[in-house]
Amino acid sequence: MAAFDVTAFLRHLGVTEAEPPSAAALTRLHQAFARRVPYETVEIQLGRPTPLDPLASVARVLAGGGGYCFHLNGAFAELLHALGYHVTRHPGGVQTTGDTAPAITRNHLALTVRDLPDSEDTWLVDVGLGDGLYSPLPLRAGVHRQGPFTFELAPSPVAPGAWRLRHDVRGSFFAMHFAPDAVGLDDFADRHEHLSTSPESGFVRTFGVLRADGRGWDVLRALTLTRVEETTTRTVLDDRADWFTALADVYGLLIAGPDRDPLWRKVVAQHEAHLAARV
Repeated sequence: MAAFDVTAFLRHLGVTEAEPPSAAALTRLHQAFARRVPYETVEIQLGRPTPLDPLASVARVLAGGGGYCFHLNGAFAELLHALGYHVTRHPGGVQTTGDTAPAITRNHLALTVRDLPDSEDTWLVDVGLGDGLYSPLPLRAGVHRQGPFTFELAPSPVAPGAWRLRHDVRGSFFAMHFAPDAVGLDDFADRHEHLSTSPESGFVRTFGVLRADGRGWDVLRALTLTRVEETTTRTVLDDRADWFTALADVYGLLIAGPDRDPLWRKVVAQHEAHLAARV
């Protein structure tokens, strides 16, 4: 029996009932999670790094929050395990640009699912890439289209048996590589601490919240809200009320009263620093 309320988790995702494991059911769950649970750095920005414990991540999701890859894929893996899926956690590495060397840095947690009754494939499952996958992908080399975006899977040169997911050209990074090794969340503890607390971490430097909905991506960095579809639109939310309304309406994030002032001051300062750097 799961150590959390599976029915409540499914209800939070807008899923009416549990289905037996299948590729189709996995796809529906992945899409529901991507739509409903934001990739966000609210707690990091407020100086409150959250634990790696996947049950804590589940509780955070059920309370209306999200997190980044360790939290999101950690929570999703718990749900899939509870529903009878065979899930494996893998160490990954995000390659920021095509000019940077690919490596398994453990700055990303990737998931695979295998042994589905209606599929001979192993599936790449990843709800922790922000502006990334809306649906899982069969783990075989080739080009995959999701809405207006194109992804490519291929063997990775970083390790035997490793894979590379090349992002769409409009994405926030170049590629994600993951190794075949099965690992636990404790293997990411040092990377999680760095990403959550180091002044060098992009999560610490800049507020970010992202989601995919099958038609496009919504990306909010500091005060700039970007909608990426076939075309890209950007809106600067320099009115405080509009900014918090966007968090609620676009991402389902409701920020508690005491947290609003420090969070607003941070994002305004980040936006101003970005403008100054462009001069």
